[in-house]
Amino acid sequence: MSKKKKKFYTVWKGHHTGVFESWDDCKAQIKDFQGAQYKSFATFDAAKKALKGKYKDYIGKSKIFKSELSEAQLKKIGMPNYHSIAVDAASSGNPGKMEYRGVDTKSKKQLFIQGPFEEGTNNIGEFLAIVHGLAFLKKNNSDRIIYTDSKTAMSWVRKKTCNTKLERNTKNKSLFELVDRAVDWLKNNTYKTTIVKWETKAWGEIPADFGRK
Repeated sequence: MSKKKKKFYTVWKGHHTGVFESWDDCKAQIKDFQGAQYKSFATFDAAKKALKGKYKDYIGKSKIFKSELSEAQLKKIGMPNYHSIAVDAASSGNPGKMEYRGVDTKSKKQLFIQGPFEEGTNNIGEFLAIVHGLAFLKKNNSDRIIYTDSKTAMSWVRKKTCNTKLERNTKNKSLFELVDRAVDWLKNNTYKTTIVKWETKAWGEIPADFGRK
C-alpha cells in the first residue's frame, strides 16, 4: 500500500490564518467560521506562496491532467469534452458547512457559486450544483454538457428527488428551501443537456473542485 502524501493547508480566512501541516489543524481554524477560505497544497513552499496571494486566484487552479492511468488506458477513455461546464461541491464535515459552484471546464472561469450554507452535505451540494447547471444552460440556450464527479447526484437528478438522510431543522432551512426549488424545477422543466461522469482517475480532479481535503 502506497504511503499517503503529506499535504499543507493554507487558510486565508479562519479563526487563525496561515499554513497548517495537518487537516485537523486546518479544520480547527475553519470550523464554525462564516466564509472560511482554505485550500490544500502539495508542498509547504506552495502553501506559503499562496498565503501571500488571494483565495480566488487559487481555487480550482490545479492542472486538469494528473492521470493515474497509463497512456494506453487514457487513450481509450479519451479527452474531456471542453464544450461543457463542470460542477462540484465542498463540505467541511458531513453534515457541515457546504458550498457548490460551476465553472467553464477549459478556462475554469467561475459561472456560478452558492454558499457556504451552515449545515449541508456533499451529496446535497453536488445535486444542487447539477440542477443549477441545468437551469443555467437552459436559460442561456446552451448545448454544452455538464460534468460531475458524483454518481449519487446524477441518480438523484434522474429520479427528480433529493434522497438525503439529512433531517430538516432551523439550521438548514435555507438550504432545504433551495433543495425544494431544485426538485420543483426538475419536475416542471424539460432539458436536453447531457450529464456526464467526470473521469477523475484519467483526468485528475474536476475543474470545479475547491481544492480542499
